[in-house]
Amino acid sequence: MGETGTMRVAASGEDLRAAVELLGVSPAALAPELLDPGARLLVGGGAAAHLRRRWTDEGTTEAVVLHRSTHVTGRDGLLAAASAWGCSQVRDAGTGRVLEVAPPPADAPLAERFAHLAALAATRVEVAVALARDSGRDRRKADGSWSLAADEAAHAAAAECMAPLGVTVLSEERADAAVADDEPWVVLDPLDGTGNFRAGLPPWAFSAALVEHGRAVAGLVVDLSSGRRWAGTGGAGAWRDGVPARVRPGSTLVAPTAPTGRGVLVPSTARRVRVTGCTAVDVCLVADGSAGAWHNLDRGGTHVHDVAGGLAVLGGAGGVALTRDGAPLRLTPDTEGLIRFAAAATADAARELIAAVPV
Repeated sequence: MGETGTMRVAASGEDLRAAVELLGVSPAALAPELLDPGARLLVGGGAAAHLRRRWTDEGTTEAVVLHRSTHVTGRDGLLAAASAWGCSQVRDAGTGRVLEVAPPPADAPLAERFAHLAALAATRVEVAVALARDSGRDRRKADGSWSLAADEAAHAAAAECMAPLGVTVLSEERADAAVADDEPWVVLDPLDGTGNFRAGLPPWAFSAALVEHGRAVAGLVVDLSSGRRWAGTGGAGAWRDGVPARVRPGSTLVAPTAPTGRGVLVPSTARRVRVTGCTAVDVCLVADGSAGAWHNLDRGGTHVHDVAGGLAVLGGAGGVALTRDGAPLRLTPDTEGLIRFAAAATADAARELIAAVPV
């Protein structure tokens, strides 16, 4: 996650200056890394480390320590950053030393084990989707949307990776299994934004959530087109690329594509509407404060696999999701059903948006 032992992911000019002093490199060498999802700059506890995520010749990912101020390779903070990145190991570029990223123990909290496996699943999906591209096995579904070979490849990779968690896994690509009311469950959207992916128009994303008693208590959304990662865990918080994320009021609304035969409505509570074509990312943009709200109230609805990962991030970031009648959204293990809701920084903002959208 974002807090990594005594070290944290750098997010400010102050953090950058501290790292520059500790590492003895030019500010110009590190400043771009603050904005790159494929890099991490860790500072704290009198130490600093500059990491990059890369693929090995064996097809796994590792976090490579390019610069370090002291011996940090074995620090818990660095290993936690690598785990959240979906890396299997950490390599010190200077010494060649390699450290394996161990999974949480079997008795660790379910949400902690979920977070580790979901990060690995996203990494596996990256590979599966790339290998399935342009395979010639794409087809149209009955509703006119596309089912791509990449969808199936992504599901297979993600489901296999999540299996050790030992709970029921639901997915857009499979018929739902039965889940008892008191049992936790995981829901996946292995490739959200299929239309974007087919067109080569970002974003498209991997999304996973752990749901307990109707609430997404842990989630991960990875924009596979850019590498951006959002994670959230119940009351523990939310992070974007390892940096703590928090909702904030705003006048930008993100929304799905326009309803058939209708234009995109700009409610009175918003000044502008942005449409990304990737619902999982949309909800995360509300969670990290990039947008003020999201809704699909004037549309047919969306599926639980599209939004559950983002809702976990939203909850961790302090946001809310309310149904048309103003009640907190409750998730059910049904990937066929459709749900409509508004997501915003506060309950008052969500209610104002609901009131401003005619049905």
